[in-house]
Order: sequence, then C-alpha cells, then structure tokens
Amino acid sequence: MEKMNQAYEKVKMLVGMEVDEEAATSADDPAGNSFMDEFNRQCTLTTTQRFYGFAICLAAGLTCTLLSMLVFFHPIKFGIMFTFGNLLALGSTAFLIGPKRQVNMMLDPIRIYATAIYLASMIVALFCALYVRNKLLTLLAIILEFGALIWYSLSYIPFARSMVSKVMLACFDTEF
Repeated sequence: MEKMNQAYEKVKMLVGMEVDEEAATSADDPAGNSFMDEFNRQCTLTTTQRFYGFAICLAAGLTCTLLSMLVFFHPIKFGIMFTFGNLLALGSTAFLIGPKRQVNMMLDPIRIYATAIYLASMIVALFCALYVRNKLLTLLAIILEFGALIWYSLSYIPFARSMVSKVMLACFDTEF
C-alpha cells in the first residue's frame, strides 16, 4: 500500500497537483529549504490556472515560431523570433509540472547533455543574431538549435534517441 501511495504522489507531482508536504520532502531533497523549494511554495497555482498558463505560453511560443517563418530570409529576425518561441514553449511545461520539477527533469542524467546543447545553441543563436549580426552564422546557429531541439525532445520519449541513432547509422552507412 505504501508503494501505491508513493506512486500516486509521484503522479500528482508530475501533473503539477499539490502533494503532501511531508511526502514531497521525504521523496525529494531532505536537505532543507532551497531557493527552488521556496519559489515553488510561493508560486502555487490551481489546476485550472496551470492549464491556462500552459496553453497561453505554448500558444505564444508556437505563434512566435510560426511567425519566424515569415521572416525566414532575414536570418537575424528569424533567429530572434525562433529562439524566443522555443523559450516560451519550453517554459510552458513549467506551468504544468512546476519550475523545480522542470529543472530537475532537464538536469536528469539521461538528458543533461541534450539540455546543455539545446540551451547553448539558443545562446549562440541569440548571440549571433543580436551581437555579431552575421546572417550566415545566425542561420548555422538556428540549424544547430533546431537539431538540438529535436534531440532534446526525443530524450522524453523512451528509446527514441537510440532508435533515431540506429536509423541514421543505417541510412548513412557506406559499407555494403
């Protein structure tokens, strides 16, 4: 019965519902109050508010991403809009699962490298678009960002990255 309660609490945490404080602290970090714990306690939202926040943030992110296609031939504007859309879409999931859970999932050993490459590619794209203002570098950074976004997204699907890796190796294998 204890395992059922723990599983139920984890499901509630995953969808962003309120969990019992003692269960949450015993399951997570017993070290005490960190900044993220305090931030999560101050940012309590109802389930309806979480869904609205998620929907609005995701819609804004997708809108920015789609609008970036209109300025595709202006790589600097495209890079800014595309990256801002990605940031909004990435932040939308924090409404559902909470910012602490979002950061913990992003720093999970399974996806730490995908997260690092994805965030670094966003920074490089914004740097090339805003500071360097080089169209070719911005376009290359956006291609890197798009690839990193796909790889990062695949990290949430079980066995997806290994399957894609095997397919790519089979497609580009030069031995007969």
